[in-house]
Amino acid sequence: MNADQVGAEAMSHDPQSILCYQRPDEEVVVDQGGTSSVMNIHYEKEELEGHRTLFVGVRMPRQSHRHHKAHGSRHRRRDKRAGSIAAQQSDKSEATSCHDTPSQRVQFILGTEEDAEHVSHELFTELDEICVKEGKDAEWKETARWLKFEEDVEDGGERWSKPYVATLSLHSLFELRSCIINGSVLLDMHADSIEEIADMVLDHQEASHELDDSVRVRVREALLKRHHHQNEKKKNLIPMVRSITEGARKPSEPHMIGSATSLQPPPPTEPAKNGAGADSSQVDLSKVDLHFMKKIPEGAEASNVLVGVLDFLERPIVAFVRLSPAVLLTGLTEVPIPTRFLFILLGPDGKEQQYHEIGRSMATIMTDEIFHNVAYKAKDRSDLLAGIDEFLDQVTVLPPGEWDPSIRIEPPKSVPSQEKRKMPGVPNGTVVQVEEPQHAEHHGPELQRTGRLFGGLVLDIKRKAPFYLSDFKDGLSLQCVASFLFLYCACMSPVITFGGLLGEATEGRISAIESLLGASMTGVAYSLFAGQPLTILGSTGPVLVFEKILYKFCKDYDLSYLSLRACIGLWTALLCLLLVATDASSLVCYITRFTEEAFAALICLIFIYEALEKLFHLGELYPYNLNSDLDKLTLTHCRCAEPNDPSNKTLDLWSERNITASAVPWVNLTVKECISLQGHFVGTACGHHGPYTPDVLFWSVILFFSTFFLSAFLKQFKTSRYFPTKVRSMISDFAVFLTIVLMVLLDFVIGVPSQKLKVPSKFQPTRDDRGWLVNPIGRNPWWTLLAAAIPALLCTILIFMDQQITAVIINRKEHKLLKGCGYHLDLLMVGVMLAVCSIMGLPWFVAATVLSISHVNSLKLESESSAPGEQPRFLGIREQRLTGLVIFLLMGCSVFMTGALQFIPMPVLYGVFLYMGASSLKGIQFFDRLKLFGMPAKHQPDFIYLRHVPLRKVHLFTVTQLSCLILLWVIKTSPAAIVFPMMVLAL
Repeated sequence: MNADQVGAEAMSHDPQSILCYQRPDEEVVVDQGGTSSVMNIHYEKEELEGHRTLFVGVRMPRQSHRHHKAHGSRHRRRDKRAGSIAAQQSDKSEATSCHDTPSQRVQFILGTEEDAEHVSHELFTELDEICVKEGKDAEWKETARWLKFEEDVEDGGERWSKPYVATLSLHSLFELRSCIINGSVLLDMHADSIEEIADMVLDHQEASHELDDSVRVRVREALLKRHHHQNEKKKNLIPMVRSITEGARKPSEPHMIGSATSLQPPPPTEPAKNGAGADSSQVDLSKVDLHFMKKIPEGAEASNVLVGVLDFLERPIVAFVRLSPAVLLTGLTEVPIPTRFLFILLGPDGKEQQYHEIGRSMATIMTDEIFHNVAYKAKDRSDLLAGIDEFLDQVTVLPPGEWDPSIRIEPPKSVPSQEKRKMPGVPNGTVVQVEEPQHAEHHGPELQRTGRLFGGLVLDIKRKAPFYLSDFKDGLSLQCVASFLFLYCACMSPVITFGGLLGEATEGRISAIESLLGASMTGVAYSLFAGQPLTILGSTGPVLVFEKILYKFCKDYDLSYLSLRACIGLWTALLCLLLVATDASSLVCYITRFTEEAFAALICLIFIYEALEKLFHLGELYPYNLNSDLDKLTLTHCRCAEPNDPSNKTLDLWSERNITASAVPWVNLTVKECISLQGHFVGTACGHHGPYTPDVLFWSVILFFSTFFLSAFLKQFKTSRYFPTKVRSMISDFAVFLTIVLMVLLDFVIGVPSQKLKVPSKFQPTRDDRGWLVNPIGRNPWWTLLAAAIPALLCTILIFMDQQITAVIINRKEHKLLKGCGYHLDLLMVGVMLAVCSIMGLPWFVAATVLSISHVNSLKLESESSAPGEQPRFLGIREQRLTGLVIFLLMGCSVFMTGALQFIPMPVLYGVFLYMGASSLKGIQFFDRLKLFGMPAKHQPDFIYLRHVPLRKVHLFTVTQLSCLILLWVIKTSPAAIVFPMMVLAL
């Protein structure tokens, strides 16, 4: 006779013996189930060998063939069993060893060595119920499911409820414990169909109870009835949006389904049973909810809980079954994944709600991380009881009179780790304190001094080289398309604005076209070869101040500005190379979070301030009348007139153009013509610079704030309740770009002449008296070549601090970067491109903090296979080089895209600046602490530092940081802005 060895340990009803934990070492323990009647039943040795028993602790070869005895032969020896069981229990008592607490027993179980058959997998749990009364035909109906949180089938709506935290009654948990004690526990059973599982369970029940043949047949019929799942009620009326998103799913997802449906092919010699035969891997995916299937992790297994009422039963039938290996049982589970566990509870009429709650309790503890692992590793009944007892030790009881049990608790945003429950304990039950590693924000291997010339640079290259090809492959994503479209628009405006300001300060020697070319060249080179390509380069305020001071100095002493600037740039590049050679970037490890936050907060505030300042500046360009009389609007006018007392500058202009004032038709001139001839505007509808244009100003204000609020709204759309997940994610990724497109279209339709982005249309230097290459000496004295080293030292400090503080913020451990960073390589590329830009007479570019933070935020990766109700987990950043490369390539080609870019209103770009500055503040702890000043203690968030640091010390630290921030702001906005890097260094 071929039979698998099935077993469970006989449990006595003494509580001490139940809690006692057993580990048989050499002797094999056979258990027939600890029911009240089994103690008086005698088993003969041949029947024990012929029955499906399990030798706990011994790996037995499995047989694919199964032979079941005829029903009559099972009832001939039920009066000869007590002696064998007594012998088994005497052997068991000698091998029993007790542990102090359930936690220690569980920790002991989890600490055992794993084999291939007992490796834990993610579990999907389904609760099916049946009710057979008065001979009426019935079927199993799915009533609830668990992936992480509970979802119920709504009674009337025929739909799934929102996921919620399961709340269980303590009574149902104790009843579940009794079921495990008194029911059948069948571990590591080998079965290929639900029929075989039903026969195993009923065989074990027959060995333990008086089960008539007729009752057995009817129970078997009930177990084999069809399972009706909730998704079968859904008609084929899938919204078009969902079908589109399903078609756009990643290639890996169909493979997940395919692997899940064919994990356990049945043996070829076994006949097909219950649809689990040779073609069981061919699952009809048309009946599968593919949207829900995506949420199930790859390699997950099923746990089926079957509870119900059979009116012909006199006593409950309880069984806990663990299959080995897991088997795909077609039709049993709503998703085609293999089944590992089954819990069966069938009982007499009148206790439907009680059985339902026990089933919920079983399903809920199967989703518990600790019990779930115990269930995989359990070797006998006492292991399962230890897992339940440990779960009971951890539960929180809510008083019945202080809360409403009908309220469904929303899933939390984050679930605390359960690792403490796995830690080894001490005799008194307390957890051993494990020393936490010290938080070293930037003390990685990339910041360690090598003691060799260019040693840090060599290590950076070796660290980044293996990932170079993947940096381009990883950029082939729709998320990267959204990122570079957003940042292209965000980078264009400041580059052009910076070029315009520089052109005003240098009388056109360096202007917008030079700024575009310099940004494009530097950005492309940096994206291709830098150590941290997530950093976005841009212009900075201190550099502009430096350029203004240098130009004024050259003008006062009659020196060539571009030549002296080229000398300073070459010296700065040489000093940066010296810093790279001596591993000076390792000093970054001394930049504390205090300095980081002060610097990042200042840059964010500057973005917000400058966005609002530019909006107010539009009020000067497009003035409005504060003293208008609505009743006299018909009498208002504004005309151009000849100036009464023209200045010498005006007279010179007229003489150059051969203009006679009396011959000019001043009344008929347009606004531009009047301004070009320096005429005066007269009339009640005139301002200082021309006619009042309130519609343009207020339309600009609408565009500005609409861009800001719509960008913020669409960015948060991922967490909304509308549309499928893929659509929400796509809208969130393209939030800023969609906002810009909508605002441009709206501005075009409305037709108000708002200020537009002006891009140079010709690729040539702004001034005709300069070329694309600059002589470092030119007409300057030779000694300026050496004297340039002094301002170059200050410029080097400025470049180093701007670049490295931004790099430190980007390389924070919170971003979970996997490909490493390269501080030395970054500084080398900045220095090399600084030399190139100096020779070509182009602006200098360095890491831009807010743009870099926005770049990183736009590339955040979150888990896609999240359980219903579970918040997606932050996985890290999509580290690649393509977004930066495409951004700066497009920037260089912008000269040829003037026709399209001229439709972008400047207030829209100002609104994007405001959004970037405000959104970058979210990750700065300083602002979280600043908000605590206005919060009563009971309303303050549960920050970890508030648990360990007194509030007054937190406030003192915040005030100190705020004082430093104000000092930096004053220096930044004063003529002394050139020493700004020195002050940051002092922090």
